[in-house]
Amino acid sequence: MKFGTKAIHAGVEPDSATGAIMTPIYQTSTYVQEKPGVHKGYEYSRTQNPTRIALEKNLAAIENGNYGLCFGSGMAASDCIIKLLSPGDEVIVTNDLYGGTYRMFTKVFANYGIKFHFISMEDVNNIKEYINDKTKLIWVETPTNPLLNIIDIKGAARIAKDHNILLCVDNTFATPYLQNPLDLGADLVMHSATKFLGGHSDVVLGAVIVKDKDLADRLYFIQNTCGGVCGPQDSFLVLRGIKTLHVRVKQHCENGKAIATFLRGHEKVGKVYWPGFEDHPNHDIAKSQMSGFGGMMSFTLKSDSWDEANAVLSNTKLFSLAESLGGVESLIGHPASMTHAAIPKEEREKTGIVDSLIRLSVGIEDANDLIEDLKQALG
Repeated sequence: MKFGTKAIHAGVEPDSATGAIMTPIYQTSTYVQEKPGVHKGYEYSRTQNPTRIALEKNLAAIENGNYGLCFGSGMAASDCIIKLLSPGDEVIVTNDLYGGTYRMFTKVFANYGIKFHFISMEDVNNIKEYINDKTKLIWVETPTNPLLNIIDIKGAARIAKDHNILLCVDNTFATPYLQNPLDLGADLVMHSATKFLGGHSDVVLGAVIVKDKDLADRLYFIQNTCGGVCGPQDSFLVLRGIKTLHVRVKQHCENGKAIATFLRGHEKVGKVYWPGFEDHPNHDIAKSQMSGFGGMMSFTLKSDSWDEANAVLSNTKLFSLAESLGGVESLIGHPASMTHAAIPKEEREKTGIVDSLIRLSVGIEDANDLIEDLKQALG
C-alpha cells in the first residue's frame, strides 16, 4: 500500500455501530464490563481508547512500524522513552536539538542520575568516542532543529547495533512522508505530532513508533502506568490531519525550495540552512534517506545585528511570529529567545544558534506571496 493510501485508510475502520466513515470521538473515561474482567477490550481510557488506538495503528502503518503509542505532547513521548533507562545510564545526543528536549534531559532526568553527552553528529563516527558500558541510548534529530543538520541514520544504526544500544530518531521535521527511520535501522521513532502530522496548529500531541514487541510492551507499560496519554478529541484531530499529510508536505517542499532560493540570493541574508542545497553539509545523505527536503529552514543576516533581525521578525505580514511549526500557515521565529531559550547562550552559539538566526516554517500559501512578504520585511 502506497503512502497516501495508508495515510487515509490504515488503522481506520467504519464505526461498527453506525457505519460512520470517520473514527468517532469516544469521549468516555470508562467502559461497562459484562462480568468482572470480561469486557470488549476496553476498561479505562488511560489504558486504551478506541479513538487513540485508531491513531496509534495509523501512525505505526505510515512509519512502517508495528506498534504506535500516543501521548499528550511530544515532550510526554520523549519522557516515556527516557523512562526506559535507569540511574547511571548514559545517552549520546546530537548537540543541535529542540530546546525543550535539552531542558528535559538536563534539568529533569539528569537529576535522576542519567548522563547526557551532547555531541556533533555530522560525522556519525564521532558517536563511537562516547560509547562505554553505560551507554544505553543514542538520540538523533534529523534534520535538526533549528540548523537543519543532517545525520546519517543508517550509520548511527550500525554503531548502535554493534554496541547493543537503542537508537531513537526524532522525525518531526521530516515526517513519515519524507523519511522512515525504522527502515534505516532505528529502534524508535518519535514525533511531536503537534507539528506536521496534525498540520493545522490546533492540537498538541506526541507519538512513538517501534517494530519490536518487547520494546513496545515496555513502552506501553510506562504509557499506562505514568499516564501521559492524549485525549480522544486530540487523537481525532491528528487522524484528520494525517489524511492530507502527503498533499501538504509536497507543497511545503515546493514552497520551501522557492523560499530558500530567494533568501540565498538576497543581499542582506548571510547563511541559509536548508538541506536541499547541494553544498549543505551532508546533502548527499539527506538525498539518500529523504524523499524531499521539507519546508523548514533557518537563516542569518550578514550584519549579524539583533536589531535588524528583530525588525524582520516584527514586520512580516503572512509569516506569523509564533512558536511551533508544521502548520498550513507560515511561521517565523527566533530560536535564541523562543524555542531554544532554555539552552545557555554559550552552548547555543557553539552550534550556530546566534542572536540573528531566524527560523522559518514555510506553509502552503502561494510561494510568491510569501517571497513578497519576506522581501518587504528584509527591506
